[in-house]
Amino acid sequence: MKLNRILIRKGYATIKLKKINTNHFELTAILNGVKGRFILDTGASNSCIDLGLAEKFKLQVEDSDTKAAGAGAIGMETKISSQNHIQIKDWKYQNFNVVLFDLTHVNTALTEHNAKPVDGIIGADILEKGKAIIDYSSKCLYLKKLVYKF
Repeated sequence: MKLNRILIRKGYATIKLKKINTNHFELTAILNGVKGRFILDTGASNSCIDLGLAEKFKLQVEDSDTKAAGAGAIGMETKISSQNHIQIKDWKYQNFNVVLFDLTHVNTALTEHNAKPVDGIIGADILEKGKAIIDYSSKCLYLKKLVYKF
């Protein structure tokens, strides 16, 4: 039996990934009802949004003492936004926290390789929450659907 069918029966959402020129996978996500372009980064501990896009994604931003590091940049100021909702295809996560910081260095690296800039990064927080499985051969991300009790 195919992996896809097994995971769908186990309650996973199937998300097709697009490989871009930098060999990153790109996907579309809807954050607070607003569609955005994201790269998938298994090495990023938290999902992030570019600081300049807080208004676009309807984020309530608070200061943070945490410094960000990654992709050749260190000690960057961050902000945090809580109680957001994100949807990636059929997978939904409520009360989602997102880190905001300047993603200029990420987007510069992408555009230098003829890739389009991104709004943010999907990191290990979402991958862990969704019990992620990445199938590199079929370019699919599988996230276990969450059940919310109201």
